[in-house]
Amino acid sequence: MNCIITAWANHESELRNYLRRQMHDTALAEDLLQETFLKALAEGSRFCQLENSRAWLFRVAKNRLIDYRRTHKRLVEIPDDLAEPPPAEPPVVDDLTQCLPRVLKELSAQDSEVITLCDIEGITQAEYATLKGLTPAGAKSRIQRARKRLKQQLKQACQVRYDESGKVCGFTPRPSKV
Repeated sequence: MNCIITAWANHESELRNYLRRQMHDTALAEDLLQETFLKALAEGSRFCQLENSRAWLFRVAKNRLIDYRRTHKRLVEIPDDLAEPPPAEPPVVDDLTQCLPRVLKELSAQDSEVITLCDIEGITQAEYATLKGLTPAGAKSRIQRARKRLKQQLKQACQVRYDESGKVCGFTPRPSKV
């Protein structure tokens, strides 16, 4: 479920703008946007296995738009640019993975382990708690503290910069240690 929320957070505004441009009606665009989100939720764990969640979300939005136009018998010509979502540049944060291996090595063994297991390998907090003999609350606290230290280390080591909304907008990659 977390992967759905993450993908939605990354692409919601772009989907909204796309639907608004196509519909020329903000309320209808919002309805189609909600239907797209509900479709993603209905996919459940299958959504997490998608190779390109952005393309999937745009395909569903486009299909919802086409279905709406068919059912409402609008005699509107569907524009050619409807077939393809607007080209996307990968978010800067995706490139930040260049810094991750080195920064993980610079963290404590415990922090590095919890981030690797839970955030990279994808085990749940409950599984981590069981594995380490912790309470669920203890595991959650450990994960949150490790994430906070990882963020601080990335910010310091890779000179991560944030925009006004708090999203990563740039960084300076560091060469690997020899």
